[in-house]
Amino acid sequence: MNITAKQERSIIMEILTRMNVKMEHAEIVADVTVDANLKGFTSHGIGRFPQYIKGLKAGTIVPDAEIEIEKETPAMALINGNHIFGHVVTYNGMEIAIEKARNTGIGIVGIHDSNHFGVTGYYTDMAIMQDMIGLVVANTEPAVAPIGGKEPILGTNPIAIGIPSNKNYVSVDMATSASARGKLLEAVRKNQKIPENVALDAEGNPTTDPEEALKGSILPFGAYKGYALSFMIEILSGPLVRAAYGKAVTGTANPEEKCTKGDLIIVIDPSKFVDIEEFKGDVDDFVEEIKNSGENISIPGDMEVRNIKKSNKEGLPLDDKLYIQIKEISDEVSFDLESFLSS
Repeated sequence: MNITAKQERSIIMEILTRMNVKMEHAEIVADVTVDANLKGFTSHGIGRFPQYIKGLKAGTIVPDAEIEIEKETPAMALINGNHIFGHVVTYNGMEIAIEKARNTGIGIVGIHDSNHFGVTGYYTDMAIMQDMIGLVVANTEPAVAPIGGKEPILGTNPIAIGIPSNKNYVSVDMATSASARGKLLEAVRKNQKIPENVALDAEGNPTTDPEEALKGSILPFGAYKGYALSFMIEILSGPLVRAAYGKAVTGTANPEEKCTKGDLIIVIDPSKFVDIEEFKGDVDDFVEEIKNSGENISIPGDMEVRNIKKSNKEGLPLDDKLYIQIKEISDEVSFDLESFLSS
């Protein structure tokens, strides 16, 4: 079945608030989750929601804590998330980075002791909306073996970059692996195969079986280049921000383990370099130059724009197995999901 973005948001809000999650925290989790589904990142949308509920039940996600700023200068801050929802920690971290960039030209925020934060590009969008450039990287539980190895040591380690413009949505949001782990989990749930050249099984052999891939490793995108980028992100979002790295990273895939990953947020205020309208005009001129170089040429961000239009028209997918999972959660908190969706 398909549901509307409004319905998805309401379902998440109802369940979380009935589980004693603060309203303002529930709103952020719901907004980030719906944003992922609208943009077509279904592996990080409501399909991940049962994982968060498991984390709440296991105590690895703390519903009533607050973030703590451990170190701070005019341009940077180090945040202890105290294991509340990763969406809330990163949202607050981005707000802090934006304010610092507004004052100094750049804001850098490191985060540790957080949780899975959903789709990375949501947070760089926050910077775009303030006429800022945003960059967010994070490490995750080991899923990628180094080139030539069999044992997963690196995470899928996402990176998102967003750039303000007057006419275009300029944004890239991607894993440094050939596939996000969430897409493998989604393929398992839907009983689907994964594409070739995406993953290896535990013996190091190519596989299209997502369950075998989860036991083995995901390939880095672009071979050595993806591996090298993931390697650097592991350091920037691990040792630099007092978070775990390599095989010590836990909790992003298994919600019953304490999350030890880290995040790094960088925000740049272009107006400290050039007039902001001149900058955005130059960005739009560059986009036009790219698109005029051939037929049907897309820029980073066009796919998300197309998916948002399609999602708003057709609705957001809720497959049978996921519906059952959400209904079971709803029943536990006395929320009549069936009646809500039929009303």
